[in-house]
Amino acid sequence: MDWRKRLHLAGRARAVPPPPSAGATRAGAVSDAPGVHVTTAQLVSLEMAAREFSFLPRQPVHSVLAGRHASKVRGRGLDFEELRLYLPGDDIRSMDWRVTARTGTPHVRVFSEEKDRPALLLVDQRMNMFFGTRRAMKSVAAAEAAALVAWRVLMDGDRVGGLVFGDEDVTDLRPHRSRDAVLQLLGEIERRNRQLRADAPAGRGGAQLNEALQQAARLAHHDHLVVVISDFDGHDAVTRDLLSRIAARNDLLAVIVHDPFLTELPASGDLVVSDGELQVELGLGRDAVRRGIAGFVDARSRELFEWRHTIGVPVLPLSAAEETAPQMRRLLGQDTPQARRGRMA
Repeated sequence: MDWRKRLHLAGRARAVPPPPSAGATRAGAVSDAPGVHVTTAQLVSLEMAAREFSFLPRQPVHSVLAGRHASKVRGRGLDFEELRLYLPGDDIRSMDWRVTARTGTPHVRVFSEEKDRPALLLVDQRMNMFFGTRRAMKSVAAAEAAALVAWRVLMDGDRVGGLVFGDEDVTDLRPHRSRDAVLQLLGEIERRNRQLRADAPAGRGGAQLNEALQQAARLAHHDHLVVVISDFDGHDAVTRDLLSRIAARNDLLAVIVHDPFLTELPASGDLVVSDGELQVELGLGRDAVRRGIAGFVDARSRELFEWRHTIGVPVLPLSAAEETAPQMRRLLGQDTPQARRGRMA
């Protein structure tokens, strides 16, 4: 087996978090260790942290949702309400210049914000997500990110639903505006998460990822907030086309969950990994292997991040090795010194 096949297997390996001083993990069965699985109670406890970021259209300058290349989340739409005479204090940007020119009297157009923008969360709990070298598995980080988004959406008064998928099927939870809807979603995420174990058989690659995206495309007809939380393992041209289709009529956000191991390889040693069926050894001290791994990781990262420009999908890289809530604040440009002082007050 050449190193490329071994690397693909390594990226899909089952692993458990080691002690802080340890290196990469190996297959094991420490199911109760912190960071291996998540509970609904832990996801509920993130509710307060969700107050510290938002998906509003106007984002801070450091937010990945700010800037060019059609990367902004639009937020709720605007409904035209009335055309009326200009009053002192009105925003000049709302001026209707055509009517003003025709009548000789300043007029403004008044809009009201739409009251509903359903959110659909796609949460990856496939076996490829059951991997981690520090703090938590990717599957746990994905669950935490989903909880934060769900609580934030509910706080904004919108409906929350989701598609939680493993290697065999997809659970469809239609959007509702209630705390019970969020709790049901978090409960389903926990159920899927608890099914992941080191000795489980290999998954189906990107098949279920594409199936979840196909269901999302059918459900999110227009003006939804669709958040895909996954490592996008097994993505292909179909994945890209489905994302483009969803983004054409909705606000789409891709949260790419990753583990830093492949970008921070130890200088030497052998890594033994398993996919539940096969076991292989990677010689990390060999220059050819290290160069090949670096090239593989760099090419994959560039491909995923190009989605920002090619199909206008904002991409948030989320590391399973760091706490999830602070990363979300930082990625959305809302972890400023002023915000930190406000949280400490």
